[in-house]
Amino acid sequence: MRRQLPASRPGIGRRGLLAAAAALPAAALSAGCSGGPPPARGGRITLRFQSLAWQRDSVRTNKRLVAEWNARHPDVQVAYVQGAWPTVHDQLLTSFEGGEAPDIIHDASDDLAEFAYGGDLADLTPLLPDRLRRDIPRQSWAAGTFDGRIHGIPFLQEPRVLIANRALLRRSKVRLPEPEHPWTWDEFAATARRLTRGSTYGVAWPLKEPVSVTLDLALSTGGRVFHRRPDGRTEIRFDAADQVVPRLIHDQVNVDRSAARSTLGMGGSDTLPGFFAGRYAMVPLGFSYRQQIVQQAPRGFDWTVLPAPKGTTSDQGVSPQTLSVAERCPHKEEAMAFIDFLLSPPNMVRLALGDWLLPTGQKALADPALRVARHDRATGTALAGSLRPAPAQSVRGYPEWKDKLATPGLQEYFSGGIDEKTLRGRLVDDGNLVLARYQR
Repeated sequence: MRRQLPASRPGIGRRGLLAAAAALPAAALSAGCSGGPPPARGGRITLRFQSLAWQRDSVRTNKRLVAEWNARHPDVQVAYVQGAWPTVHDQLLTSFEGGEAPDIIHDASDDLAEFAYGGDLADLTPLLPDRLRRDIPRQSWAAGTFDGRIHGIPFLQEPRVLIANRALLRRSKVRLPEPEHPWTWDEFAATARRLTRGSTYGVAWPLKEPVSVTLDLALSTGGRVFHRRPDGRTEIRFDAADQVVPRLIHDQVNVDRSAARSTLGMGGSDTLPGFFAGRYAMVPLGFSYRQQIVQQAPRGFDWTVLPAPKGTTSDQGVSPQTLSVAERCPHKEEAMAFIDFLLSPPNMVRLALGDWLLPTGQKALADPALRVARHDRATGTALAGSLRPAPAQSVRGYPEWKDKLATPGLQEYFSGGIDEKTLRGRLVDDGNLVLARYQR
């Protein structure tokens, strides 16, 4: 769930960031990026930072970090602007068109392609501090890279996990998986069947937005769906490796009856009351849902976090949260200095804890605060090495394919309304016609 991605990033440290900002030429501190005429020479710069933080702890952390920066940088001030995940794409489209975009933009990597290819986001490649470039793994950088240029810095990411009723698991006497030894998909299916008793289903799949779930988990079986051809164009395939996870979900709902049909149209939060009531033994969710469970679960409810099942690997796709700079911002170096401060290792840890997510930065990820047993945080942290950028997010035409073809097609398939052959025709045959329009 994009709204709650893990974050964390190594940094050169607060002192190093302040030194970097102090080293900026005086002339660079003479104008603002927020639109309108620049202030007089020697005046103060004001950068607008649009944050999509929405949980109470996350909003508080972001605002405190902005205040700390402002207290130390009187000539380069940052104005906190509150954005919202459900409306950010349309809001950015409008603000870019009108020349009123924020200077520093918080978003998710799967929302960047249109803005990156359209020239709305600055190429950050020459501006990146060396320590930031080294600290974030290569595979994470791929999430914000388009045509070889970095337009988004990935800083928070969220693994998909199984949230499970521990009492029901113990009663069934199944093996409890660990990050180093997860269930296979076959073991997961067998466990769901074993946990299905009376009015209790073994699993609830909340698939209101089925595409990202399907594509992200398909990486574990070698599925990609989107493939790059030798000529550089992208084509859609739905091969055997791509079919494993969607077929399993389909069979759990329609054949085994170990998954609840009623949850297919739900969002993750919608399944929690039934989970607390014992109607579902397991729910595949994003790692950050732990916060809602801690806040909403009945007193004494015993739950645990299990790693997602594996296929040929334990890999899964993610769309990290990102930070970008608007192309029209005239003070990109100052904007990058603030981002460098925000993503220093200690601050990345604070952001990750506030959002109940994982940082991408390796130094932040090693912090003991992210490796505690409480609320199974260590379980999620142990999965960081298996996270890979979702293969579709840099593909031009993906949003149209997802909204018009893949979402309704998968929803019908999972509910039993169409068969796999029909699904494949929609995803592949119709899908490649969509992509062709964007690759002329």
